[in-house]
Amino acid sequence: MHNLTVIKIGGNVIDKPGALNQFLSSFAQIRDHKILVHGGGKIATQVAEKLGVPTTMVEGRRITDQPMLDVVTMVYGGLVNKQIVAKLQALEVNAIGLTGADASTVLAKKRAVGEIDYGFVGDIVEIDSGQIQYMLRQGLVPVFAPLTYDEEGNLLNTNADTMASAIAVDMVHKNTVTLVYCFEKKGVLLDPANDSSVISSLTPQVYESHKTAGIISKGMIPKLDNAFKALRNGVAKVIICHADQVVQAVKEGNAGTTLTLS
Repeated sequence: MHNLTVIKIGGNVIDKPGALNQFLSSFAQIRDHKILVHGGGKIATQVAEKLGVPTTMVEGRRITDQPMLDVVTMVYGGLVNKQIVAKLQALEVNAIGLTGADASTVLAKKRAVGEIDYGFVGDIVEIDSGQIQYMLRQGLVPVFAPLTYDEEGNLLNTNADTMASAIAVDMVHKNTVTLVYCFEKKGVLLDPANDSSVISSLTPQVYESHKTAGIISKGMIPKLDNAFKALRNGVAKVIICHADQVVQAVKEGNAGTTLTLS
């Protein structure tokens, strides 16, 4: 069994060149097998505005009609992904930029229309862990943009937190997997306005209590739902931390918020 770290880096870091460069320098220091999944929503919104494509968000989720799908494909799969890959190459990390369509790594299906029509948004059906494992054996570091594809050949916009969790879960059969969510906060906070109020450890029971009390809310809820799902499905460790703490989180396990099932 290899040690494998799957790291998701959020858009609030990606859209700040200095913060991104610092994170990638830290990421390069991780010597075990590793996979990076990135977002880029803020940049997509900025590019859409320049192109005259309206952005519609519902509860933090992007409505992806055809014009917006074109934008996120260009931004996620092109601009952001290839910039990250190029920067990693300069740091002597032999990265390979991917979407879920590449080598058929992440198959999805278009989300069914319910009360809300999310458009070309994909829910993950299957991960080809064999292809990803092969890349790792070749010394490559996969860098995934949050795009998947369906059996009809359509590209689909897929939540990056969900993608990271799903990849981590599918890789547990041949690896001891740590999943790390990195963003601009130091972890899950008791008080969103106080970056020092980090909850050092979190169980499902405490999570539900904090959620009921409104302490944990909004965008942190789907992130934590994905994180606990990963733990329940064989991922050894899940940590949520600041992008600057990624090496400390992976090597020492004492940064940010560590999730456990009990």
